[in-house]
Amino acid sequence: MSFSWLTCSLLLGTLCAGYSLGEAETRECVYYNDNWRTERTNQSGFERCEGEKDKRLHCYSSWLNSSGTIKLVKKGCWLDDFNCYDRQECVSMEENPQVFFCCCEGNYCNERFTHLPDLIGIGNRVKIRPPPRVPSLLNVLVYSLLPLCVLSLALVLALWMYRHRKPPYGHVDLSEDPGLTPPSPSVGLKPLQLLEIKARGRFGCVWKAQLMSEYVAVKVFPVQDKQSWINERDIFLTPGMRHENLLRYIAAEKHGSNLETELWLITEFHERGSLTDHLKGNTVSWGDLCHIAETMSRGLAYLHEDIPSYKGEGPKPTIAHRDFKSKNVMVRDDLSAIIGDFGLAVRFEPGKPPGDTHGQVGTRRYMAPEVLEGAINFQRDSFLRIDMYAMGLVLWELVSRCTVTDVGEYMLPFEEEIGQHPTLEDLQDVVVHKKMRPAIKDCWLKHPGFEPDV
Repeated sequence: MSFSWLTCSLLLGTLCAGYSLGEAETRECVYYNDNWRTERTNQSGFERCEGEKDKRLHCYSSWLNSSGTIKLVKKGCWLDDFNCYDRQECVSMEENPQVFFCCCEGNYCNERFTHLPDLIGIGNRVKIRPPPRVPSLLNVLVYSLLPLCVLSLALVLALWMYRHRKPPYGHVDLSEDPGLTPPSPSVGLKPLQLLEIKARGRFGCVWKAQLMSEYVAVKVFPVQDKQSWINERDIFLTPGMRHENLLRYIAAEKHGSNLETELWLITEFHERGSLTDHLKGNTVSWGDLCHIAETMSRGLAYLHEDIPSYKGEGPKPTIAHRDFKSKNVMVRDDLSAIIGDFGLAVRFEPGKPPGDTHGQVGTRRYMAPEVLEGAINFQRDSFLRIDMYAMGLVLWELVSRCTVTDVGEYMLPFEEEIGQHPTLEDLQDVVVHKKMRPAIKDCWLKHPGFEPDV
């Protein structure tokens, strides 16, 4: 008799501990997609959740509230997010978001969703169903077996803390990067979920993120680089900046306040990364070289073009990039080139003075001789020629990794002459005074594609 009671107590205690902790394994979630026709998915049903072995899975719901009318946007599975831990009810806590979002743990826990401020709002016409009450029998069991529950909870919590020592975001190996890691931005705009840092640059870092069902890139600027963020955002918002070989803009946002302010620029994401990344790990065939060079040239030509009227948006002005290099050229899966990073770009609108057009800007290695010499003519055509010089260096990088030539290790322009970290004086000596250019190998000239036109 005593053995049976002890066994029963242990079983009830374990159930009680699981209930008190609030952690529930998530295997399936309610699924809904308001945009199912465009995305060619099912409209509703159930979704099987899959993820990494040592990560939690959650369910989520997102919806709009227009004057008391609820419009469901999406439901489904959500990746490991500490904001969702130990939540059995799907409740949105934000005051007045653009898109309401909630997440929870447990199978089908996103079937119902609520907005917490609506529960205390006066005169709100939206009726929110309160969370279901716990059965009274369970309350009796909780109080009667409280000591055992506390012990079980402590054991489960210790195990959970051991298994989740890593943060849910930031797959960055600090041992490989001696530099300071930028602070991990908080996930402010739901359902935008930051995943991992992909690159660091002059103005901040770039994150891979998930926006609903789409992967996006989030470029994070510290507040001291606000002007660069404003400039790049304004370039993206220029009429006519939608082109297949220019990076697609999604949004610009401000997060945090005071010294903790971060400025976000959200664009499309490309898994292959930059042309620099691609050439470091891959050689290219003659066909690949021609395709990358053609699409890159088409994008830069369009950026430089002055279009009087663009699909009713107004005129598209000439834009000079001013920091053209292989690291600022993204590569699609089909090896099409996409030009990005417009933080230093400048517009030349008829009848208006250009913006900040001081001379020595951009990456030193790709600076034209007149820029290094400080003898630049601050006119539209001068800046366009500077971009063309830089693109010539990028084409040299492409040729150096082409399989129809004598392929060696990937090297940046002038790396063989002055190393990986040249100073401004090094480049002035080589490019301006000695008038040197990256070497053209004899074997390159033997290929019919490189023969000069007669």
